[in-house]
Amino acid sequence: MRERLIKALVHLLAHLPLSWLHRIANWTGSYYARSDNKHGLVTQLNIEHCFPELTTDEQQRLKKETLIEGSKTLLESGKIWLGNRDKVSSLIQQVSGEKFLKAGLEQGKGVILVAPHLGNWEMIGVYCAPRYPMTNLYRPPRMAALDNVILNGRKRYQQKLAPTDAKGIRVLYQVLAKNEVIGILPDQDPRTNSGNFAPFFGIQANTMTLLSRLAQKSGATVLLTYAERLPDSKGFHLHFIPAPAEVSSPDTQTSVIAINQMIEDAVRTIPAQYQWNYKRFATRPEGEVEFY
Repeated sequence: MRERLIKALVHLLAHLPLSWLHRIANWTGSYYARSDNKHGLVTQLNIEHCFPELTTDEQQRLKKETLIEGSKTLLESGKIWLGNRDKVSSLIQQVSGEKFLKAGLEQGKGVILVAPHLGNWEMIGVYCAPRYPMTNLYRPPRMAALDNVILNGRKRYQQKLAPTDAKGIRVLYQVLAKNEVIGILPDQDPRTNSGNFAPFFGIQANTMTLLSRLAQKSGATVLLTYAERLPDSKGFHLHFIPAPAEVSSPDTQTSVIAINQMIEDAVRTIPAQYQWNYKRFATRPEGEVEFY
């Protein structure tokens, strides 16, 4: 029953103007900021540890802004997956650095788009997939009722999807060999033996090594990308930024350190639009106490 209600709500949100969605997000995010809930508590803990230079008031302000921006990302999803495609595409108001994407494809070894949970990452596929053959890793959501909604929503923009298993990883290598584009979300805790610890905002974070291996073995161009949400519900600004050379280092530890630093640099430009309610530091090095 709960899943059917949520699915119906997603369909309803798809037809609301962006400004209305953001007004709702301002209310829900403010509510989460002032009440006891896991999203607010995780957000607060992450911000306290990652921004110790901020005063308590500044940390609380960033917490509230983060929860509002996170609510916007959530509410925008229905519009992206189910709304009018042309209207959704028109929300992209500015694109910076696309020349690096085109230049990467001219090299003939494919392009890896590194898309952290910053801004609204769904908008990257909205823009890129219709213009450049693009394949993304896909992990089904916990709520099974939304699986088809998300799958069909992404496929509407001509995205190809690969499963997050060995077969899917082989697909990514094949896509790069064909000089196409792949998208990777690099800032999730792999929670298995497929990660190395590297600093993220001064804290050791379990970091996927898949991106490092893909860059090392394929020789593909690596770009950081994110869709910055513009103020006053004006849409989005897409950024494509060349990754430092160390990301493709043959030394995996050097690579993961560079990846986390690259992501941190981007997050610091719009810190409120990062997904701070995610338990990024859940896995700890041996001997360390639990973070959350």
